[in-house]
Amino acid sequence: MIDYGVLVHGGVGSPVRWSDGCQKAGEAAFAQLEAGGRALDAVCEAARILEDDGRFNAGSGSTLRLDGKTIEMDASLMDSKGSLGIVISIKNVQNPILVARAVLETPHVALSGYGAELFARKRGLEPFGRPSKQSKARYKDLLRMIRRGDLGKHDPRWEECDIRSLWNFDTPYETTIGVDTIGVVALDRNGNFAVANSTGGASPMLLGRVGDTPMPGCGYYAGPFAAIACTGIGEDIIRRMLARKVYEAVADKEDVREAARESLTQFPGKIPVGVIAITRRGCTITSNRPMAHYALVQQK
Repeated sequence: MIDYGVLVHGGVGSPVRWSDGCQKAGEAAFAQLEAGGRALDAVCEAARILEDDGRFNAGSGSTLRLDGKTIEMDASLMDSKGSLGIVISIKNVQNPILVARAVLETPHVALSGYGAELFARKRGLEPFGRPSKQSKARYKDLLRMIRRGDLGKHDPRWEECDIRSLWNFDTPYETTIGVDTIGVVALDRNGNFAVANSTGGASPMLLGRVGDTPMPGCGYYAGPFAAIACTGIGEDIIRRMLARKVYEAVADKEDVREAARESLTQFPGKIPVGVIAITRRGCTITSNRPMAHYALVQQK
């Protein structure tokens, strides 16, 4: 049985060598739990640290959209006591997870776009600095794939799609075209579960695209039996409501490891996907691609 603990992932497909960043975030969260802190605060702090890392696709490391300059971020926070805060397509903020945390203090559940940005400014939260070198490198790789015409080979969403015909940015296509969400789950000493998600989106993306990260039951879920965080191609995760599926299996007393492994078999092999989950009886980190991660739990 688990007394308290935390699991962190850096996004399915993230290099395993980046697990040092997950470890830093996980140890900070675990220290809060060890001191009797709330799971909600612990996952928020871990997510903030990953957003500031620069390597991961969240916060300063967020992926540039197809025009090479737009960044739209999503973040979410949920616990088993009913707290739920979401921000969608927010720009010009350093830590979207802190905006999601601030949403908990309003009568609302979710804020989006410009309204979310103004709310962040009113709360004194830091504006976005500049994309990290990893973010810029991912965009250069994307341009090379588009120019070669083999984008669909790397991202199944874009098979047989004509990017030019779908272009919805202000910047003309001709002037521009010549790794996934982070997540944290935790259980605190009082038996409460929490989950935090943050992402810059799954590149390549049209303007306004929203994935699974801010959608409860899809990219994340926390209830009295478990906390679940998912990573992968958001469209496929949304269609299968992955987090809720794993949660319901655990609630039906299925082993969390088996529930996570079974859920991944529902995805075609070409779709990268991963799940981290914690229950009172155990925890799991499961993915069909390499993934930076870290886990630290205290057994009873």
